[in-house]
Amino acid sequence: MITSFLALEPAYWQSTIFKLLMAFVAVLLPAGGTVYLYLFKMVSFMQSRLGPMEAGPYGSLQLVAELGKNLQKEDLIPAKADRFVYAAAPYVVLVSTFLLVLVIPFGPDATFADLDTGVFFALAVTSVSVIGILMAGWASASKYSLLGGLRAAGQLIAYELPLVLAVVGVVIQAGTLNLQGIVSAQIDGQIFGWGGIGNPFILTQFIGFFIFMVAVQAELTQTPFDMPIAESELVAGYMTEYSGFRFLMFFIGEFATANIFAFLASVLFLGGWSIPPFIADALFADGNYSNIMNFVGPLIMGGKMLVLTFIIYWVRFTYPRFREDQLQKFAWKFLIPLALVNIAVTGLLKVVFE
Repeated sequence: MITSFLALEPAYWQSTIFKLLMAFVAVLLPAGGTVYLYLFKMVSFMQSRLGPMEAGPYGSLQLVAELGKNLQKEDLIPAKADRFVYAAAPYVVLVSTFLLVLVIPFGPDATFADLDTGVFFALAVTSVSVIGILMAGWASASKYSLLGGLRAAGQLIAYELPLVLAVVGVVIQAGTLNLQGIVSAQIDGQIFGWGGIGNPFILTQFIGFFIFMVAVQAELTQTPFDMPIAESELVAGYMTEYSGFRFLMFFIGEFATANIFAFLASVLFLGGWSIPPFIADALFADGNYSNIMNFVGPLIMGGKMLVLTFIIYWVRFTYPRFREDQLQKFAWKFLIPLALVNIAVTGLLKVVFE
């Protein structure tokens, strides 16, 4: 899709604007869709209620109403706050989300930036949001915000390690840090000599997939890892003093990041934009596979993203909150050792069978 546009040889400023527009679509459209589908409706049905019903048919315009409400609210800044740091914090959090989407491949050529070290880049930029959260907690001049920021820093640092270690097994098995290369490795792989469905890494890296999804839940500070924003203790943690548009940016950042992490998980473990090779061979025998998948691939990625995002929200509204000691022990005493064992076994099998 992107490459098809660039094949027309537009000017640099034209291609840049096009990429920016596509990045906004890739981040904001799935975020809005999953908020309505899961946060407003799925959770309502799980709790035996209807959810929003007044704004639009069946509550379909509730998200637009929420957006309008937040845009109309006054932008308040606490008197003792560090105004610049306080104002910049939401942008830092949101920028990390847009940086992460840059390396996600949505098709054979539909990428914003096809980096040889795409995995390294993706894992690096996920840490940027920690800086924004610390900025928000410290600059708000509120004890609730400060405690929430400190809790978030401790939690996110602890769960960054299992997040990274969970991906190492995939990198070892694929033999590349390039996300497009990881997709290709799953397409070309075989299971016991049969390549009909390729080798989606969720089959061989199911432990890594479990660790990755748990770490994502913690990175998003969603239940049962919502200590940084625990309403019953800290009101809303590092977001307590924010209102209006700046609060909306934190809200968008949280749910957009959930979708981008789901996209990343689908690339690492579910074959990304690809379909099983036996289906591809039957449908695209004339060699148009690459061109067609540049348009179909984003839809396939969207479907996989919806499945993984459903799991994230399902866990969020099913399990109770961890205590701080339980949260830290789970990362340091269970997830990290388990990830190290997974890496050792993967490396051993890689040496023995290849």
